Amino acid sequence: MPLLLLIRHGENDFVKTGKMAGRLPGVHLNERGQKQAQALGEALKDVPVTAIYSSPLERAMETAAPIASARKLQIIQEPGVMETDVGKWQGKSWKVLRLLKAWKIVLNAPSRFRFPEGESFPEMQARIANALERMIKKHNKPQDIIVVVFHADPIKLAVSHLLGLPLDHFQRLGCDTGSLTMLHANESGAHLAKLNQRPPFDFLPRDKKRQ
Repeated sequence: MPLLLLIRHGENDFVKTGKMAGRLPGVHLNERGQKQAQALGEALKDVPVTAIYSSPLERAMETAAPIASARKLQIIQEPGVMETDVGKWQGKSWKVLRLLKAWKIVLNAPSRFRFPEGESFPEMQARIANALERMIKKHNKPQDIIVVVFHADPIKLAVSHLLGLPLDHFQRLGCDTGSLTMLHANESGAHLAKLNQRPPFDFLPRDKKRQ
């Protein structure tokens, strides 16, 4: 069963604007985010990674770059793990959004919510699950290690799907910037080994040839 390393991108300054980024272009890692990405690259440089996938958004690609460079691998852009399509909420103030009646649905019953002119949480989870299932099917050897760099809610929804957890509980999971979540997964199930871990990592298999 292959090993999935689900990594959330590093920190960015857009959050300080108090607005929802969604899929807005031009959101880059800040100085701390760049250090987080470098720390991930250093922590994974001796891990025999098979492939590196990333959300096409800049903050994810910039986080994946040091990991790919250390392993001399090409980053495979995967639109299926993109950030949430929040539709008309993109770029809106969090303060304003939290005052909406719909916000209670987002918090308490996300399975019943659709972003205005965007996607629903079940649609997002299905999109992400399909992308991960394709990766698992392609890299299906027991020694395969797949790195996927993407976003907080998509990672938590991916974990929920793979473990068979209720979608409405996905926000109970943690996913900090620059963190790693590790699962053993195949077409018949998954096992969560680590959740929301920061480097350095002492629990990953090492490539003896590089040491």
